[in-house]
Amino acid sequence: MTSMIRTGVFLLTLTALAVTWAQPSSAQDDDRLEAFLEVTGFDVALESMKLTASSAPGMIGLEADDFGQQWTTLVEEVFDTDEMHGMAFEILRETLEPDILMHAVEFYASDLGQRLVEVENASHMKDDDALKYESGEAIVAGLVQIGSPRLGELKRLNAAVGSEDASIHAIQEVQVRFLMAAATAGVIELRMDEADLRENLKRQEGEMRRDMQRNGLAGSAYTYQAFSDDEISAYADALEHPAMQKVYALMNAVQFEIMADRYEAMALGMRDLRPSQEL
Repeated sequence: MTSMIRTGVFLLTLTALAVTWAQPSSAQDDDRLEAFLEVTGFDVALESMKLTASSAPGMIGLEADDFGQQWTTLVEEVFDTDEMHGMAFEILRETLEPDILMHAVEFYASDLGQRLVEVENASHMKDDDALKYESGEAIVAGLVQIGSPRLGELKRLNAAVGSEDASIHAIQEVQVRFLMAAATAGVIELRMDEADLRENLKRQEGEMRRDMQRNGLAGSAYTYQAFSDDEISAYADALEHPAMQKVYALMNAVQFEIMADRYEAMALGMRDLRPSQEL
């Protein structure tokens, strides 16, 4: 999901995908998948992982600023966009069915689809999350005050994008793999085994779920503020379609797997940045 998509190029690329899909060639299939990843903005979602990497040291009681330029260099090396793109491509090439892919292509070829990708890309790459969520919460508060049905449609939209339970479990997996890798690398001394760590994180699920719901709603209110209520409803309808549900479930799973893999790599790289610290 690239941050600056030109509408004309976007539409031409998707049209080419739709017209040439029937041609039976492995190389052409690869080209279509590459184009799909670009025009749907998936690469931007991968690139935005760099922005969230600053939160990783917080898991071990540190701050990214503690490492100075070394941290920036490590993040750039670990979250290499080309490498992450290659990982996503290889998984999706084996798992994303052509008919499911084409269903998503047809939606994102529409005027609404193009406009949605543009704002989602911009939101992904906005590095001031605090301002984004503060603005989004103000919008939500206003919707609550006037009893707007838009609030319900935003919640439906968020639910359609991905299973809340799956997201929570995926985030927990990222945390576990990061902390276990950090312990293996000698960055921290972990006073619990993996089973105890997972149980400890499970006890925090309630708070995590509330935070996810609140932040997700604020984020959607901010991102889609320029869209009408009818357009929000139409987007939710599109995402609730079984084919689109399969696309998002798969792409979410791929994104979380890449995130966990890169966080493991980052933990191993941290051993060269700072002496061991007890957790």
